[in-house]
Amino acid sequence: MTTFTIKKTIHWEGKVTKRVRDICKMFGLTIDRLREQRNTHSCELDIKPGDVIYITGPSGSGKSILLRELENAIDPNERINISQIKLPLDKTVIDCMKENLLVSLQLLSTAGLSDCFCILNQPANLSDGEKFRFRLAMTLAMNKKYVFVDEFTSELDRITACSISYKLRKFAKKNGTIFILASSHQDMLMDLAPDILITRESAGRTYVTYKDIRRQSC
Repeated sequence: MTTFTIKKTIHWEGKVTKRVRDICKMFGLTIDRLREQRNTHSCELDIKPGDVIYITGPSGSGKSILLRELENAIDPNERINISQIKLPLDKTVIDCMKENLLVSLQLLSTAGLSDCFCILNQPANLSDGEKFRFRLAMTLAMNKKYVFVDEFTSELDRITACSISYKLRKFAKKNGTIFILASSHQDMLMDLAPDILITRESAGRTYVTYKDIRRQSC
């Protein structure tokens, strides 16, 4: 088990223009108080192999910041972010997969891509939801210890989102892969069954809940 302590404070760093001063006057806010404005995002996590960590909360609550800071705390050789996956124009989906055919099909199925026409299409020509699933399959194929996904399943219909969440949970348990996921959606939590649920509030508070209550929480 590895403990990560994440803390990121964001200060207001804008330029004080005439419009900024006018807005401050409208809301009874001084420039000094504006400059003192800060948001702190902090959390301590105990993570072990096979964990699924899910960061959720309303838009603008700082989910992506926590995910990014946790990613920065990990050796680049041990992690992959789904956003790093490119969309080739010169090969089909199945030809992008480097494993043998059976393993490649299993990985694509885990990511929710099992339709023949999708598998034989070029990644750049897929729909947005299919592109997400292609990128997810590619990250699984890279065998990294940590997989980071922001806006997890946000581009998918909710039935597909639940199906992929369930398959990802099984993949994590079988392979020991650690998934750090972030999204405002919560309808697939039962299928995802995260080991660690991080809930961000608009007010800035962070709540950490472990599925196993015997594990330390922050």
